[in-house]
Amino acid sequence: MKILYGTTNPAKLAAMRKVTDPLGIELIGLHELDLPIPAAAETGTDILQNAELKARAYFDAFGMPVFSCDSGLYFDGFPPELQPGPFVRRVNGRDLTDDEMTAYYASLAHSRGGTLKARYRNAICLILSPDRMIKSEDISLASEPFLLSDTPHPKRVKGFPLDALSKEPGTGAYYYDLPETPGDNSSIDAGFTAFFRKALNLI
Repeated sequence: MKILYGTTNPAKLAAMRKVTDPLGIELIGLHELDLPIPAAAETGTDILQNAELKARAYFDAFGMPVFSCDSGLYFDGFPPELQPGPFVRRVNGRDLTDDEMTAYYASLAHSRGGTLKARYRNAICLILSPDRMIKSEDISLASEPFLLSDTPHPKRVKGFPLDALSKEPGTGAYYYDLPETPGDNSSIDAGFTAFFRKALNLI
């Protein structure tokens, strides 16, 4: 079965192919269609709405099975209205710079005793036909929990401002100070595998 993944990011496409190839799914990315790509407004109030908005835009444009994903940042113990969710960079109606983001979330962690327990949650929306849509933001699609500190690490990587605040829960060490190891997305991959198996009746 051929399914379009609503992304132009080659790294995301390659990562998702590791999930879909064993299921017999032929995954293609937007850039492989060699067709104009429509704008897909991410105007939803949460990650599941954004995933659906993107999937609908691409399904309407190309008329083939398609899925889109979206992600957001969530803190343990925060009420829904205070969660950053998909608006990680947008605070008080303004997009923050990398330095402003680091300072803002460091201050937020400081106000909660020095650290915040966080995780990135993912949502997916799969549209197979005009009358068949399956979507999920199940916890099995989320990253492992991590800590955000109120004290930034001196290392900075452009475009990833929160990495300077991120610590491993078990040791309390900054990820930047841990030995470099290949990324392990096995738990997230298992969540996406389960989603596709159920959605496509492959169980």
